[in-house]
Amino acid sequence: MSILRQESLLSIDVLYDLEPTQRYDELFSTLTTGPIVLMVLKKSRLGRPVKLNYPAMIQSLIIRYVERISEVKLLVKRLKDDIQFKRDCGFGVADAIPSEASYSRMVSEIKASSVLKDINHQLVHEAIDDGYISDFNVAIDATHIEAKDKAPSKEKKDDTPKPEPKKRGRKNKEEQSAWLKEKEEFEASLPVYKKKIEDQLDIPFDNLEDEIPLGPEWGIKKNSDGKNVFWYGFKGHIAVETKSQFILESLMSSGNLNDGKAAIPLLKGIQTHFPHFQMKHVTMDAGYDYPAIYEQVHRMKGYSIIAYNKRNEPEPLGFDKHFAPTCVREHSYRYDSFDKKYQTLKFTQPKECGECPLAHDSLCQKVFKIKMDTDLRKYSAPARGTESWKTIYKERSSSERVIAYLKEQFQLNNIRYRTGERAKVHFDFTTLVYNAMKLAGLRLKTKRSQEQKAA
Repeated sequence: MSILRQESLLSIDVLYDLEPTQRYDELFSTLTTGPIVLMVLKKSRLGRPVKLNYPAMIQSLIIRYVERISEVKLLVKRLKDDIQFKRDCGFGVADAIPSEASYSRMVSEIKASSVLKDINHQLVHEAIDDGYISDFNVAIDATHIEAKDKAPSKEKKDDTPKPEPKKRGRKNKEEQSAWLKEKEEFEASLPVYKKKIEDQLDIPFDNLEDEIPLGPEWGIKKNSDGKNVFWYGFKGHIAVETKSQFILESLMSSGNLNDGKAAIPLLKGIQTHFPHFQMKHVTMDAGYDYPAIYEQVHRMKGYSIIAYNKRNEPEPLGFDKHFAPTCVREHSYRYDSFDKKYQTLKFTQPKECGECPLAHDSLCQKVFKIKMDTDLRKYSAPARGTESWKTIYKERSSSERVIAYLKEQFQLNNIRYRTGERAKVHFDFTTLVYNAMKLAGLRLKTKRSQEQKAA
């Protein structure tokens, strides 16, 4: 089995080898905080004078994630105790140290806007312009994020009377039509993320982003032993470019949201923010095996590399487990090529045909051609089961690696806010700082290599 070598975090490690002052200079030469400053500054010259250094406050919040400071309380304490750290964050010697409440008010200002995500997308555009993102394969995955608060206790059942038992037997035509109408009205009134995944296909990205549930809820998943694991909190959903490991799009949701219901919003987000960059392959695990997700990737002119999740389906007659055609003696045809123009997969005779007595019989077909849109879930380019398909699928590990970096080095698993809106600010800061550190490290590495060549 071939081993796919993934790029390490060497570009970020280069920054950590620098002195703190140099590290922050490199970071903020890449990361522009101006839009955030404009968001939190006082809008009018009237009213009480501003006594706090807001640009420095924003820089200190970002540095908190770089230095892995777990709480704002500890950030304030370090600003008071370490004069050099205070200056590195942009505060003057005479500037007052902000309180925890001041930082909290700043987070309240930021949560009402999309400024963090806008800056994040700008960083990715800069990475594309600099040539750090050239291949556009995307891996999508989700991770659980535990809330620090305990889950609320279950409320006691009220004494409301139980509904009348349903009438047994088949409904008459009038009752059936009334019931169907009531069912349609009920389903139409549901929020977007309570509906089926295919209902997201025709909804714009902005609506999908605005309506995503954010409150902490109970989530459930299976661990490596196949046992259910429960947690109370949130989920983080990310779309990563597999080679460079930049985060292209990210969403945070309640812990009980199905992973598959975040895939289409992520894909539409990429399409919205990077319309001129053509995505080639999208790879996901079996939790995303839904026809609507394949349809969305197909609409974006990409190819889905998603693990197949068999759901009470019978064995396909005339096909093997990878949906390649089989001959009379049940030997699998070999994948040969893909015709982009006609979106057709070509399969040729099995290798066993050389010794088969039916090789020249009329029952033996030499070539099979299958249109991809026959079933997008079963057919992609390259075909399922091939070495090329397996190699691309292995790139999915890049999203798992990025999630591990976010949790271990950028405080993703350390949300200390009660509400989902404020927790989302923490999540957006995490992904923003990760991308900024990634880009700053790559630029520093390129600069050093150019200096070495010039010398």
